[in-house]
Amino acid sequence: MAITNGNSIDHTTAKNRVVYSSFNLWSGILFGIGFAAFIDEAVFHQILHWHHFYDKSTTDIGLVSDGIFHAFSWFATVGSLFMYANLRRRKGLWPKRWIGGAFLGAGAFQLYDGLIQHKLMKLHQIRYGVDIFMYDLVWNIIALVFMAIGIYLLMKTRKTSNKIKTER
Repeated sequence: MAITNGNSIDHTTAKNRVVYSSFNLWSGILFGIGFAAFIDEAVFHQILHWHHFYDKSTTDIGLVSDGIFHAFSWFATVGSLFMYANLRRRKGLWPKRWIGGAFLGAGAFQLYDGLIQHKLMKLHQIRYGVDIFMYDLVWNIIALVFMAIGIYLLMKTRKTSNKIKTER
């Protein structure tokens, strides 16, 4: 038995976690991107009606852009869950690494949305008719917090990965 963070796991699982380390990371990142996009679409586009994905045209075009954006979020989420199932089947799932990737992906998506889509490309703003400085600040701070959590978890799994490699 290999010991990782006080939890006992068999050597095959420990080895598979190292072998599928990047697969865990990318599956988590893809899930984080898809989930954050889904929350953005459901809350800010559909429930609050604050904006559409593309606000530089008619409402009909805005709704079509929302539909395409929504499909993207579901494809990313479902694709990541197929990867997750494959990791479980191969006994290579590393939950802490996967969750770290999910936080990193969600934060990266939100930061990309807040800086590139909102400010650089000006596809839409978080909200219209109000002073958006605080909205932008909170949006981007939350993104950075998610990314910091993800990086922290990934750094912890990196230390564990190095321990497992040296035990072999």
